[in-house]
Amino acid sequence: MAVDTSDFRNGMHMYLDGDVWTIVEFQHVKPGKGGAFVRTKLRKVRTGQVVEKTFRAGERVEPAFVEKVKMQYLYRQAGDAYLMDLDTYEQVPISEQNLGSQAKYLKEDMEVVCLKAGDESLGYELPSFVELEVTQTDPGYKGDTVSGGSTKPAMLESGATIQVPFHINTGDVVKVDTRTDSYLERVKK
Repeated sequence: MAVDTSDFRNGMHMYLDGDVWTIVEFQHVKPGKGGAFVRTKLRKVRTGQVVEKTFRAGERVEPAFVEKVKMQYLYRQAGDAYLMDLDTYEQVPISEQNLGSQAKYLKEDMEVVCLKAGDESLGYELPSFVELEVTQTDPGYKGDTVSGGSTKPAMLESGATIQVPFHINTGDVVKVDTRTDSYLERVKK
């Protein structure tokens, strides 16, 4: 059941060259001369690669039905992260490389979303924001901004290291944006 360019919507998934792509944005263009066309920006679900592609008006594509399966992170072992499907309770080992750079923010009982098209796993989405305890950082001193920067490295309970402001101490809980690896705020306990 192919769809044509008039059915395009932001967030729609489709098959192109054997891979699943998501429409990030699109624009119908009707020039004064020649045929109308649709200019799109597409993101490959598996790798995150973004490309621009132009379709002729009325061109047909094969839609992809992507299912979001909720899973729970259980533990790490030998380079694998063990996830449990919250519907079937099946435990699945996933290579941490398949989780991408966000794997360093995994915390026990965290919910992870698995993107599936048919029986194939396309990728995994961690929460955009996580709250983690600082397990190690240098103590901050009042007025300690002379050293040039306004941040210092801090190791989090998941093993990730991020830059935090000087007033953050060991034992504080911080909110982190997993997409940009940046500190957002200290969380009140």
